[in-house]
Amino acid sequence: MNGFDWNAARDAVPLVLEGFRVTLLATVLGTLVAAVLGLAIAVAGRAPSRLVTVPVRVVMEFIRSTPLLVQLVGAAALFTVVEPLTIGIAVLGVHYAAYTSEVYRAGIDGVPKGQWEACRALSLTPRRTWQAVILPQAVRNVLPALGNYAISMFKETPFLAVITVQEMVFEARKYGADHFAYTEAFTLAGLVFLVASYPTSLLMRKLEKRLGH
Repeated sequence: MNGFDWNAARDAVPLVLEGFRVTLLATVLGTLVAAVLGLAIAVAGRAPSRLVTVPVRVVMEFIRSTPLLVQLVGAAALFTVVEPLTIGIAVLGVHYAAYTSEVYRAGIDGVPKGQWEACRALSLTPRRTWQAVILPQAVRNVLPALGNYAISMFKETPFLAVITVQEMVFEARKYGADHFAYTEAFTLAGLVFLVASYPTSLLMRKLEKRLGH
């Protein structure tokens, strides 16, 4: 590659991999937050009281209608005593929970009505109905979609740099500025993103086809 400094790329590897560790941590923890909170939101959205469903719907629409970047900056300005990485994980989790909740809702709606009727006929409590019958079927059906959102979150972690989280692109930019080697550092970061996300994407497609049969 003309003009590409392989020595600079080699020297950038440790810094970029350290950034990848932070990127991976933010993705894993953010995905856990999104998965758990999204499920709670989906269940709350089916509550019989509008005092619950209306506020939940309003908050979710607000989150979906505002950019992740704005949410990150706003949260960092409000919670100045909280570590940037913690803020980043929380914002990523809440942002994606607004979308995973819709995935869960579709999964719950996809459970046959006969399952609900059978639970009522067996006099199962609402808690037992959700835990033993509805959620296992709903979650199984939406696993590929949840995985795709996890991949999307992974690719959006560079936004965390705006609140000084030292993730992979932050470290690549830092190395590029210090050594005048932006091309090498960003190429390396891009390759790491590709190597990490592409096989996962293929796995999600395979899982989706398998669950579809």
